[in-house]
Amino acid sequence: MSPLDLADLVIRDADVVDGSGAPSYRADVAVKDGRIVSIVQEAAAAGCQRPRVVRELDAEGLVLSPGFIDMHAHSDLALLRDPDHSAKAAQGVTLEVLGQDGLSYAPVDDRTLPEVRRALTGWHGYGDDIDFTWRSVGEYLDRLDEGIAVNAAYLIPQGTLRMLAVGWEDRKATPEELNHMRQLVAEGMAQGAVGMSSGLTYTPGMYATDAELTELCRVVAAYGGYFCPHHRSYGAHALAAYEEMVALARESGCPLHLAHATLNFGVNKGRAAELLALLDTALASGVDLTLDSYPYTSGCTTLAALLPSWASEGGPGEILARLADDRAAERMRQELEFTGSDGCHGVPVGWDTVEISGVGDPALASYVGRTVQESADLRGETPWAIARRLLVEDRLGPTVLQHVGHEDNVRAIMRHRAHTGGSDGILQGAKPHPRAYGTFPHYLGRYTRELGVLSLEECVARLTGRPAARLRLPDRGLVREGHRADLVLFDPATVAAGATYARPRTPPTGIPYVLIDGRFVIEDGRRTGVLAGRAVRRTAT
Repeated sequence: MSPLDLADLVIRDADVVDGSGAPSYRADVAVKDGRIVSIVQEAAAAGCQRPRVVRELDAEGLVLSPGFIDMHAHSDLALLRDPDHSAKAAQGVTLEVLGQDGLSYAPVDDRTLPEVRRALTGWHGYGDDIDFTWRSVGEYLDRLDEGIAVNAAYLIPQGTLRMLAVGWEDRKATPEELNHMRQLVAEGMAQGAVGMSSGLTYTPGMYATDAELTELCRVVAAYGGYFCPHHRSYGAHALAAYEEMVALARESGCPLHLAHATLNFGVNKGRAAELLALLDTALASGVDLTLDSYPYTSGCTTLAALLPSWASEGGPGEILARLADDRAAERMRQELEFTGSDGCHGVPVGWDTVEISGVGDPALASYVGRTVQESADLRGETPWAIARRLLVEDRLGPTVLQHVGHEDNVRAIMRHRAHTGGSDGILQGAKPHPRAYGTFPHYLGRYTRELGVLSLEECVARLTGRPAARLRLPDRGLVREGHRADLVLFDPATVAAGATYARPRTPPTGIPYVLIDGRFVIEDGRRTGVLAGRAVRRTAT
């Protein structure tokens, strides 16, 4: 950089962890027009003339890294309704991947939009405060381009495609319907989506056969995207479900990214080594495979998601009608409590592990923060009576935490070479999962500094460079000259998640600065109000 050029910002004396996994180094990093224009390492900096700058920032004692990439986010409406979005910005997240688990808001038409909104009430609210002016993937991305807190990429949701082409019926798609879905995938990819997601324990996406998914994945692969499945079981049949997705990727030739890769419930305690062996075999055979996970043992979903798939056929209205029918409701209870509902991953539900984290109706607020079993004991009722009432009175709105994970599995999976970070953060509800507000500082503080599960350089690579490579983003995810200045400055000695299960919206500590496109979105630990985020579209191949 010529000393006559005026940089917008020079970050002095930072310990640079560049996102590649390489050892850290000390350097001055200059930013101009939203990009990194100069990196001068300490030895060279001592003997060179420093550029004139608009602003200098003393980073003594701080690590400078690329901005964190949340590979599994549920901010599809939150980015539009909440310009602050400190839940993610304060963590150092500069890019989120939306459209997860096969359900989101594009592409839709006038028929399916209200169906999607009702189905996703527990994840995002109904969206009364959102002006749903878009219908296509491209129009949704254009809406994000109007200015959001952090950048966002988008996966085409396979379940939403099925609503459009097939409806909510549990049957094979006809050739015409399959062609319609293939066309929708091609259109979404051409408009900038980075891949396709599925939610194979959620209706109506779970009704798709492997052959149908394979055909859709072939289209995704042709456009250079990847397939991100929430597969058919994280419980009783988890390993078989992982193998199914690997086989699908091998058959279709589509890169595979396994969503929130976990092994939960008692049946999977201590079985991470089996999963990792499966993944290693797939990688050795040439499958292009990555995964993401969150650093917590409990999961989060909607209460309605636990129901058996037959109860959801026909859409939200039919679910409510069946819940109102005593005979159908008793059949649901039997499957949930004894057989093992496919919505609950084939494992009989433990109501003492299902905690209500949010409701839409304020009159039901007393249930929040308690397990279904605790509410049943307090009221002298059965757990199913409580769950059924909440589903009916809150119109399928309740969100739940499921305390069914295993710490040993969590640590083993995050050590795997294909691992990346994702929050799976649902922001809806009075008592959301702390991962929505704490995932990235929790990785850095708890699992890196305190436990030593990962080195600092390796942890940062899993949150930055490796996700950017999966997304095929040539100018993000690394501290490199010419790359976008999406950057985080954090204190490695104090960075930590403030969010806990008791106080899930507490902000993190030790992350004083976050920049997107060279603009401060977090400065001195406070949100600036800058809306530097935009849609990040698939890079043409």
